[in-house]
Amino acid sequence: MLAGDLTAFDGIVRRWQGPMVNLAYRFCRDRGSAEEMAQEAFLRAYRFLDRWGQDSLFSTWLFAVATNVYRSQMRRVRPPEVPLETERQVRGPGNPAGEVETAETAEAVRRTVCSLPEKYRDALVLFYFHDMDIEGAASCLGVPAGTVKARLHRGRALLRRRLARILGPGLSAEAT
Repeated sequence: MLAGDLTAFDGIVRRWQGPMVNLAYRFCRDRGSAEEMAQEAFLRAYRFLDRWGQDSLFSTWLFAVATNVYRSQMRRVRPPEVPLETERQVRGPGNPAGEVETAETAEAVRRTVCSLPEKYRDALVLFYFHDMDIEGAASCLGVPAGTVKARLHRGRALLRRRLARILGPGLSAEAT
């Protein structure tokens, strides 16, 4: 264990700072807020380092702490409402139509994921955007693996339905 060694903890921060900020950004979609949330998560992890049971990977425990911090923060400060409809923007002649369509689809998926109920959004973000496995996501969310599987299933179905309204049935199937 670190036993209060700030230099050792500095190494942890350096190693995990990027992934922690990325995870926070998936929750709040603001770089400055993500950095602040990650800093709070590191402080919390340092304070409660003695609670890491070493029966799980340190990274799993750290991401569980961070996810709890981020979820609590997002409950306190609601993100601005994002309309589900995306407006088509006029692009310059240098962009091929395929790139514009792909960028618009990606933006629609991002906005729609952000608009999902928290329990589905969190499971989808951890599993798909942060490449966690079912067990890791379950540990972070503090729920059984079966619950994560159910939330992923229901979240994907909800995402597919909402994207079908925005992108049309053919495009939404490709996006999900």
